[in-house]
Amino acid sequence: MQRKSWASEECPMARSVDVIGDWGSLMILRQAFGGTTRFDDFQKELEISRNLLTARLKKLVVCGILERRPIAEEARRHEYVLTEMGEDLFATIIALRQWGDRWLFRPDPPPIRMLDGIDGSELEPIKVRSSRGREIKLADFRLRRRATGKQKARADNL
Repeated sequence: MQRKSWASEECPMARSVDVIGDWGSLMILRQAFGGTTRFDDFQKELEISRNLLTARLKKLVVCGILERRPIAEEARRHEYVLTEMGEDLFATIIALRQWGDRWLFRPDPPPIRMLDGIDGSELEPIKVRSSRGREIKLADFRLRRRATGKQKARADNL
């Protein structure tokens, strides 16, 4: 069964899910954030088929989240490294982990603690804040469509 592509939708959530929402893609990203770069290491850690891993890595490369590059000059083996676009998913990955820590291990504590690598302190829960620094709760959240060029021109002529 062919899945629906959301790549051309107007919704940024739909486009994001189209890029990273395939089964296994977030787990590949988890490993990449943890320092995994080689195909065999991804496969060993994730225990998924070579075909599925190949397909997911290829899509993450094509979409610009990972870069595939030779391990050394003229090497036949490659590594997969997060691009700037990939690194920008850091807060998303941490937010998903924090949600899982809070809701999916009850009543036990989560098995792995997330720590600051410099001072060893635990990470503070991610919060959504306005550009003025105010914490935003769901009840405070609104979406508003941006005016397109045509809409702006029409409004200017009124």
